[in-house]
Amino acid sequence: MKKNFIFFGVLFIQIQMMAQDKPYYYQIPEAPASYTATNVAARLVDGLGFRYFWATEGLRPVDLAFKPSDSARTSLETLEHIYGLTNVLLNAVQQKPTQPSNTVEKLSFESIRAKTLQNIQKASEILKKQQAKLEDFDMIFERPNGSTSFPFWNLVNGPISDALWHVGQVVTFRRSSGNPLPKGVNVLQGTKTEF
Repeated sequence: MKKNFIFFGVLFIQIQMMAQDKPYYYQIPEAPASYTATNVAARLVDGLGFRYFWATEGLRPVDLAFKPSDSARTSLETLEHIYGLTNVLLNAVQQKPTQPSNTVEKLSFESIRAKTLQNIQKASEILKKQQAKLEDFDMIFERPNGSTSFPFWNLVNGPISDALWHVGQVVTFRRSSGNPLPKGVNVLQGTKTEF
């Protein structure tokens, strides 16, 4: 009996350590204990993070170059757009304006992926703070001729929903280029089963 207890105790610790070694959006974070407006918004953002993580996991150069037609964006260009959308999201929850850039920063796929996931995680963490209020998270665009402000509602139906839409495109594009999602990804439960 004592040997079984020790065996299962060691096994439990090993499983916990393995789970901690996984990247942040490998699985969706645990759901908050209560339903609040900011927790629901954070969960939506975490859903984006989980989907983005797996949509971009294991992309090959041929996947990144794929586009369904001459007038469409490539997968890499779509990922660049998603990165921009997550910059708007993070700026809004940090209560900073989004400003247009005169220069286009050319990043590698690995950098785009890492920075996008960081933006999503940071935005979620801010939304989960106890003192967070959606009314404080206006989406502000600052331009040389003035600024425009939109309430959080527009962040939901704009950049967040747009990013989710484009993540779906990346999934479709990778399937079309012969590289479907890794097996075991369950978007309903936010989990990844090992095979």
